[in-house]
Amino acid sequence: MSGKTKKFRSNWFRVAVEGATTDGRTIQRSWIDDMAATYNRETYGARIWIEHMRSLLPDSPFRAYGDVTAVKAEEVEIDGTKRLALFAQIEPTADLITINKSKQKLYTSIEVQEKFANTGKAYLVGLAVTDSPASLGTSMLSFASQNPEANPLADRKQSPGNLFTVAEETALEFSEVSEGPVASLLSRIRTALKSEDATGITPEQFADLGEGVEEIAEHVRSQDERFNRLQAEHAEQKTKHAQLANDLAQLRELLSQQPDPAQPARPVVTGGGAAVLTDC
Repeated sequence: MSGKTKKFRSNWFRVAVEGATTDGRTIQRSWIDDMAATYNRETYGARIWIEHMRSLLPDSPFRAYGDVTAVKAEEVEIDGTKRLALFAQIEPTADLITINKSKQKLYTSIEVQEKFANTGKAYLVGLAVTDSPASLGTSMLSFASQNPEANPLADRKQSPGNLFTVAEETALEFSEVSEGPVASLLSRIRTALKSEDATGITPEQFADLGEGVEEIAEHVRSQDERFNRLQAEHAEQKTKHAQLANDLAQLRELLSQQPDPAQPARPVVTGGGAAVLTDC
C-alpha cells in the first residue's frame, strides 16, 4: 500500500469569463454554457500542457501534466457587472504539483473548439499553465490572429480554428483524493489477475476471465465516480437551497412588519374643538 501513487485534485478555479477577448474573438456566454454542459472525459478529456505545447514523449518538458476532471458554469461579479464564468477542476501529475509549489506556472489559459465534432457546440479541448502571462497575453494573441503567416501559436492548436484564452492568474490548491472501496477493489482484482499462482484453467480461459472481471470492475468504478459527482452536486444544491430559505425567511419577516395595504388607513385624530358638551 505504501508504494501506491497518491492522487490529488485541485480546488475549483476560474478559467474563462464571458465577454473576455482572446485573439480578436469574444468569449460568448453560450460557449461557457456549452462547455459546462457537454464536457465529458469519456468523450474527450482535456489535458494540461505547458503553454499549450504538446509532446508525445513521456520525458519531454512539454508532456502532459494532468487532466481536467470537471468544469462548471457560475455567475460572478466583475466591476459591478454579473458575468458567466467557467470553472475547472484538475487532477495534476506529481510534476505539476512540484512546479506549483515552487511558485511557477501560476497562470492558466484554455483552448476552446467553437464547434466540436459536428455538434455545433463549444468544447474545452485543453488547458495550459504558464509563468509568463505575456506569452499568452492579449498582445500576443492579437498579433497571432493578425499575422497568420507568422503566427507562433498556430502549431500549438489542436485544430486551426481553435482559440486560446488570455492567461489568467490562478491560485491552485490541491488536496489528496482518498481511494474509495470500489477503486480499492479494482486495484486488488488487477493485482490478482497478474498473479502467476492461478491453476486449473488454460491461459486463454484465464485471459478471458480477466477481461470479463476487468469490464465489470471498470463499470462499477464509473458508477462510483458518477455517484460521488452527484453527491457533490447535491451538497452544493443543498447549500444554495438553505441560503434561499434563509433569504425567504428574512423577506417574510420584513413584510410582516409592513402595514397591510388591503386595510384602510385610520383617519388622523385631530383633537377636540367640534365636540358638544352636555351641561349636567
